[in-house]
Amino acid sequence: MKLPEELLDAAEAYRNEVQKKLVVGHELLYLSQDDVKRIPVTPAEILDRTEKALIAYSAKKVDMPSKIALHPITDTFFHAMPAYVPEEFAVGIKWGSCYPGNREKYGFPQAQGLIIYSDHLSGLPLAVLDCKYVTEIRTAAVTYTAIKYLAPEHTETFGMIGCGVEGRQHVKNIETVLPGLKTIYVYDIYEKAAEKLIEDYQKTLRARIVKASSYEDLVKNSAVIASATVAAESYHPIIEDRWISGGKTILLCEGHTLYQDSIFKRADKYIVDSREQVEQFAAYGFYPFGHPPIHAETGEVAAGKAPGREHPGELIIANNFGMAVEDMFVLRLLFDRALEHAIGVRLPL
Repeated sequence: MKLPEELLDAAEAYRNEVQKKLVVGHELLYLSQDDVKRIPVTPAEILDRTEKALIAYSAKKVDMPSKIALHPITDTFFHAMPAYVPEEFAVGIKWGSCYPGNREKYGFPQAQGLIIYSDHLSGLPLAVLDCKYVTEIRTAAVTYTAIKYLAPEHTETFGMIGCGVEGRQHVKNIETVLPGLKTIYVYDIYEKAAEKLIEDYQKTLRARIVKASSYEDLVKNSAVIASATVAAESYHPIIEDRWISGGKTILLCEGHTLYQDSIFKRADKYIVDSREQVEQFAAYGFYPFGHPPIHAETGEVAAGKAPGREHPGELIIANNFGMAVEDMFVLRLLFDRALEHAIGVRLPL
């Protein structure tokens, strides 16, 4: 994927604007996690950028190889995630890891990593930043995008499985896409995580947040269900087919880890963020029984190229594993705002 010639002048103009605030080729901008969190952006802007990223990917307007994965220890991974978005003049790579045992063993969150953001005209690095918060906000925004097109009309109940950093981000702004919510069910194998989420967010949300007693309790009572847990290498399903009725929307951030395979096979629509990426993860063994026929990519549904929910009784599953193009769309906004507001530290090259 190359920069269209008609965009070359605009690309040079953008680089000149960056050059006024950062001496390209002599310094780069370092943004810590706290720096990234201080950048003034709104949830609506993040959702808009993420939806555009999904649409651009499915329209083949970006250059994004599938993730390269390493698995040093069981149920852990490193992902190398490059992407180039010509029309945004955005190119970079995320090097992220997930080590579920980190908190217990070392006192760190399970997700870690960095992003290198570069000048696509010269190849020079522009910024290095912590990737955790970028991943948090864009992952939740992918779920929100899917909800916009796949949730039952007038949804009143939402369930969140996993109340860690990503689960909290999902719940935080869920009412922006499900404004009619009356009850939010949350569940985590660590009860204190669910209790902390309720304590922190009940005062900011209209819907009542309830700590579910079990997986079964949550999925039976929720019309829309999201999960943000561990993408385990081995298949040990917890959520049983008999608990899942028609009409639900199930949104996954970790593949087929939690649900019995028969649930996927009887879904009326099975939607993914990237067909190519699903096939690559299948080769890694993440879908030991295969995946169902793919109805569409999330970006195709968002663009109106494929139908979303058509009938109230449909069981719809959206398997969004995450893509680097989402990071790049959001990062272009964050980088520009960081320069505008003089956030971050300039380091010499």
